[in-house]
Parts: sequence; structure tokens; C-alpha cells
Amino acid sequence: MYVCSCFGITEKQVKEHADAGACTPRQIASVSKAGTDCGSCVRRIQGILGRGACPRRELLGQGNGAAVLAAGTQQAPRPELGEAA
Repeated sequence: MYVCSCFGITEKQVKEHADAGACTPRQIASVSKAGTDCGSCVRRIQGILGRGACPRRELLGQGNGAAVLAAGTQQAPRPELGEAA
């Protein structure tokens, strides 16, 4: 069954990407474009991904935010209040 009509991505393809390590809709989008056009499939993708094993989720569950950042999800530093950007 199609999950993303815009790009013709099936539920099977989403599950294959998840099995290969994608654990967020954004990661699915980066490998398949699913969810990047109209966005109506994003909730369905979230449902397919569920709350299964995801290394980053496991690290967050352990309170290890630093390890999550080290795993490649680093954000650009924000200037402190009152500091020039």
C-alpha cells in the first residue's frame, strides 16, 4: 500500500528503510523524499516507525543527551541573551 502518493513510496519501502536504521520521518525523507511534498504522509510514517528500537531514542531515555549530540544531531550554538549574534 502507498504511504506517500506524491513520490510513490510504499509501506514496505518505509519499513525497509527503518530496518536499515532510519528511525524518524526526517530520516525516511532523506532517503526516499516521502513527506517532503504535501506532508500528508508524515503521521502515517510516524505510525509505521512506532516506538521501536532507535539508538538515539535509547540514549535519550538513558538521559545521555551528550551522546545523542555526538551521534550527529548537533545543533548550531545559540548566542546567549544579551550577546551579539
